[in-house]
Amino acid sequence: MSRALIIVDVQNDFCEGGSLAVEGGAALAAEISEYVDAHHGQFDHVVATQDWHVDPGAHFSDAPDFVESWPRHCVAGTRGAELHPDLDTEYIQAYFRKGQYTAAYSGFEGLLAPDDAVPTGDRTPGALPVAGPAGGQDADEDAIGLDDWLQSHDVEEVVVVGIAADYCVKATALDAVQAGYTVTVPRSLTVGIADDLEDAFAEMELGGVELD
Repeated sequence: MSRALIIVDVQNDFCEGGSLAVEGGAALAAEISEYVDAHHGQFDHVVATQDWHVDPGAHFSDAPDFVESWPRHCVAGTRGAELHPDLDTEYIQAYFRKGQYTAAYSGFEGLLAPDDAVPTGDRTPGALPVAGPAGGQDADEDAIGLDDWLQSHDVEEVVVVGIAADYCVKATALDAVQAGYTVTVPRSLTVGIADDLEDAFAEMELGGVELD
Protein backbone atom coordinates (compact mmCIF):
# COMPACT_ATOMS: atom_id res chain seq x y z
CA MET A 1 0.00 0.00 0.00
CA SER A 2 1.31 3.44 -0.95
CA ARG A 3 0.65 6.62 1.00
CA ALA A 4 0.47 10.11 -0.51
CA LEU A 5 0.45 13.66 0.80
CA ILE A 6 -1.81 16.06 -1.13
CA ILE A 7 -0.91 19.74 -0.67
CA VAL A 8 -3.93 21.82 -1.69
CA ASP A 9 -3.68 25.30 -3.25
CA VAL A 10 -0.90 26.89 -1.21
CA GLN A 11 -0.74 29.77 -3.69
CA ASN A 12 0.10 33.46 -3.47
CA ASP A 13 -3.47 34.65 -4.04
CA PHE A 14 -4.65 32.58 -1.07
CA CYS A 15 -1.98 33.96 1.26
CA GLU A 16 -1.54 37.40 2.79
CA GLY A 17 -1.21 40.02 0.08
CA GLY A 18 -3.15 37.96 -2.45
CA SER A 19 -6.49 38.79 -4.04
CA LEU A 20 -8.33 36.16 -1.97
CA ALA A 21 -6.11 35.94 1.08
CA VAL A 22 -6.82 33.49 3.90
CA GLU A 23 -5.45 34.56 7.26
CA GLY A 24 -2.50 32.40 8.21
CA GLY A 25 -1.84 31.21 4.67
CA ALA A 26 1.78 32.33 4.53
CA ALA A 27 2.59 30.82 7.90
CA LEU A 28 0.90 27.60 6.80
CA ALA A 29 3.14 27.41 3.73
CA ALA A 30 6.17 27.39 6.02
CA GLU A 31 4.56 24.93 8.43
CA ILE A 32 3.78 22.49 5.61
CA SER A 33 7.39 22.77 4.42
CA GLU A 34 8.64 21.92 7.90
CA TYR A 35 6.19 19.01 8.10
CA VAL A 36 7.27 17.59 4.75
CA ASP A 37 10.94 18.00 5.60
CA ALA A 38 10.44 16.08 8.85
CA HIS A 39 7.98 13.46 7.60
CA HIS A 40 8.62 12.91 3.87
CA GLY A 41 9.92 9.44 4.65
CA GLN A 42 6.40 8.50 5.79
CA PHE A 43 5.00 9.17 2.31
CA ASP A 44 5.63 7.33 -0.92
CA HIS A 45 4.41 10.30 -2.94
CA VAL A 46 3.85 14.04 -2.50
CA VAL A 47 1.65 15.98 -4.92
CA ALA A 48 0.22 19.51 -5.02
CA THR A 49 -2.86 21.13 -6.52
CA GLN A 50 -3.26 24.63 -7.94
CA ASP A 51 -6.24 26.74 -8.89
CA TRP A 52 -5.42 27.63 -12.50
CA HIS A 53 -8.17 29.82 -13.87
CA VAL A 54 -8.46 31.08 -17.43
CA ASP A 55 -12.17 31.86 -17.82
CA PRO A 56 -14.14 30.16 -15.04
CA GLY A 57 -17.37 32.00 -15.80
CA ALA A 58 -19.51 33.03 -12.84
CA HIS A 59 -16.84 31.77 -10.44
CA PHE A 60 -15.30 35.26 -10.88
CA SER A 61 -17.41 38.28 -9.98
CA ASP A 62 -16.98 42.01 -9.47
CA ALA A 63 -19.59 41.67 -6.71
CA PRO A 64 -18.73 38.28 -5.19
CA ASP A 65 -20.90 36.58 -2.59
CA PHE A 66 -17.88 34.68 -1.19
CA VAL A 67 -19.91 31.47 -1.33
CA GLU A 68 -20.20 30.61 -5.01
CA SER A 69 -18.57 33.67 -6.58
CA TRP A 70 -15.22 35.22 -5.76
CA PRO A 71 -12.83 38.02 -6.74
CA ARG A 72 -10.46 37.16 -9.58
CA HIS A 73 -7.76 34.87 -8.24
CA CYS A 74 -5.13 32.38 -9.35
CA VAL A 75 -5.33 33.40 -13.01
CA ALA A 76 -3.23 30.96 -15.05
CA GLY A 77 0.32 32.14 -15.50
CA THR A 78 0.17 35.04 -13.04
CA ARG A 79 2.08 35.52 -9.81
CA GLY A 80 -1.13 34.93 -7.87
CA ALA A 81 -1.32 31.39 -9.23
CA GLU A 82 2.26 30.60 -8.22
CA LEU A 83 2.89 28.44 -5.19
CA HIS A 84 3.84 30.52 -2.15
CA PRO A 85 7.63 30.94 -1.92
CA ASP A 86 7.66 29.53 1.63
CA LEU A 87 6.30 26.21 0.33
CA ASP A 88 9.33 24.01 -0.33
CA THR A 89 8.71 22.06 -3.54
CA GLU A 90 11.71 19.72 -3.22
CA TYR A 91 9.65 16.60 -2.57
CA ILE A 92 6.63 17.39 -4.79
CA GLN A 93 6.45 14.90 -7.64
CA ALA A 94 3.40 16.10 -9.57
CA TYR A 95 1.17 19.17 -9.88
CA PHE A 96 -2.55 19.09 -10.65
CA ARG A 97 -4.17 22.26 -12.01
CA LYS A 98 -7.89 22.82 -11.77
CA GLY A 99 -10.61 25.25 -12.76
CA GLN A 100 -9.45 26.59 -16.11
CA TYR A 101 -12.94 27.04 -17.49
CA THR A 102 -15.20 26.30 -14.55
CA ALA A 103 -15.28 26.51 -10.77
CA ALA A 104 -13.24 23.69 -9.26
CA TYR A 105 -12.75 23.15 -5.55
CA SER A 106 -11.61 19.55 -5.33
CA GLY A 107 -8.12 18.50 -6.30
CA PHE A 108 -9.76 15.51 -7.95
CA GLU A 109 -10.96 17.92 -10.64
CA GLY A 110 -7.34 18.78 -11.37
CA LEU A 111 -5.28 17.64 -14.33
CA LEU A 112 -1.61 16.73 -14.37
CA ALA A 113 0.60 19.64 -15.41
CA PRO A 114 3.13 18.93 -18.20
CA ASP A 115 6.55 17.70 -17.10
CA ASP A 116 8.17 20.83 -18.48
CA ALA A 117 5.80 23.19 -16.66
CA VAL A 118 7.44 25.40 -14.04
CA PRO A 119 5.88 24.40 -10.69
CA THR A 120 5.41 27.99 -9.56
CA GLY A 121 3.23 28.79 -12.56
CA ASP A 122 5.69 30.96 -14.48
CA ARG A 123 5.04 31.13 -18.20
CA THR A 124 6.19 32.84 -21.35
CA PRO A 125 4.56 36.30 -21.42
CA GLY A 126 1.31 36.19 -23.34
CA ALA A 127 1.19 32.41 -23.47
CA LEU A 128 -2.13 31.70 -21.82
CA PRO A 129 -3.88 28.45 -22.71
CA VAL A 130 -6.11 28.50 -25.76
CA ALA A 131 -9.89 28.30 -25.53
CA GLY A 132 -11.17 25.19 -23.83
CA PRO A 133 -12.90 22.24 -25.48
CA ALA A 134 -16.64 22.19 -26.06
CA GLY A 135 -18.72 21.82 -22.94
CA GLY A 136 -16.37 23.88 -20.80
CA GLN A 137 -14.16 20.97 -19.80
CA ASP A 138 -10.58 21.71 -18.87
CA ALA A 139 -8.82 19.18 -21.09
CA ASP A 140 -9.21 16.28 -23.47
CA GLU A 141 -9.92 12.68 -22.63
CA ASP A 142 -6.21 11.83 -22.56
CA ALA A 143 -5.52 14.16 -19.65
CA ILE A 144 -4.42 12.52 -16.41
CA GLY A 145 -6.48 13.37 -13.34
CA LEU A 146 -5.42 13.13 -9.72
CA ASP A 147 -7.33 9.90 -9.12
CA ASP A 148 -5.77 8.30 -12.22
CA TRP A 149 -2.31 9.31 -11.04
CA LEU A 150 -2.81 8.04 -7.50
CA GLN A 151 -4.21 4.72 -8.72
CA SER A 152 -1.32 4.27 -11.15
CA HIS A 153 1.03 4.65 -8.19
CA ASP A 154 -0.92 2.16 -6.05
CA VAL A 155 -1.90 4.78 -3.48
CA GLU A 156 -4.52 3.70 -0.97
CA GLU A 157 -4.06 6.26 1.80
CA VAL A 158 -3.86 10.05 1.52
CA VAL A 159 -3.21 12.91 3.91
CA VAL A 160 -4.69 16.25 2.77
CA VAL A 161 -3.30 19.62 3.89
CA GLY A 162 -3.47 23.19 2.62
CA ILE A 163 -5.91 26.01 1.84
CA ALA A 164 -8.77 26.42 2.52
CA ALA A 165 -10.14 23.98 5.10
CA ASP A 166 -13.77 24.92 4.44
CA TYR A 167 -13.55 24.81 0.65
CA CYS A 168 -10.81 23.14 -1.39
CA VAL A 169 -9.32 21.01 1.39
CA LYS A 170 -12.77 19.79 2.40
CA ALA A 171 -13.81 19.09 -1.20
CA THR A 172 -10.57 17.23 -1.93
CA ALA A 173 -10.78 15.14 1.23
CA LEU A 174 -14.43 14.19 0.69
CA ASP A 175 -13.80 13.29 -2.96
CA ALA A 176 -10.86 11.16 -1.86
CA VAL A 177 -13.15 9.21 0.48
CA GLN A 178 -15.67 8.75 -2.32
CA ALA A 179 -12.89 7.48 -4.57
CA GLY A 180 -12.05 4.79 -2.02
CA TYR A 181 -8.97 6.19 -0.27
CA THR A 182 -8.33 6.22 3.45
CA VAL A 183 -8.17 9.95 4.20
CA THR A 184 -6.69 12.00 7.02
CA VAL A 185 -6.75 15.78 7.45
CA PRO A 186 -4.47 17.20 10.15
CA ARG A 187 -6.30 20.19 11.64
CA SER A 188 -3.04 22.04 12.30
CA LEU A 189 -1.98 21.90 8.64
CA THR A 190 -4.93 23.75 7.13
CA VAL A 191 -6.43 27.23 7.46
CA GLY A 192 -9.89 28.38 6.46
CA ILE A 193 -11.93 31.33 5.29
CA ALA A 194 -14.45 31.08 8.14
CA ASP A 195 -13.42 32.09 11.64
CA ASP A 196 -14.97 28.91 13.01
CA LEU A 197 -14.04 25.75 11.09
CA GLU A 198 -15.88 23.27 13.28
CA ASP A 199 -18.72 22.88 10.77
CA ALA A 200 -16.24 22.11 8.01
CA PHE A 201 -14.37 19.61 10.15
CA ALA A 202 -17.66 18.01 11.24
CA GLU A 203 -18.75 17.65 7.62
CA MET A 204 -15.45 16.00 6.73
CA GLU A 205 -15.67 13.65 9.69
CA LEU A 206 -19.24 12.72 8.82
CA GLY A 207 -18.08 12.03 5.29
CA GLY A 208 -15.50 9.51 6.45
CA VAL A 209 -12.40 11.70 6.84
CA GLU A 210 -10.19 11.05 9.86
CA LEU A 211 -9.16 14.27 11.60
CA ASP A 212 -5.76 14.38 13.22
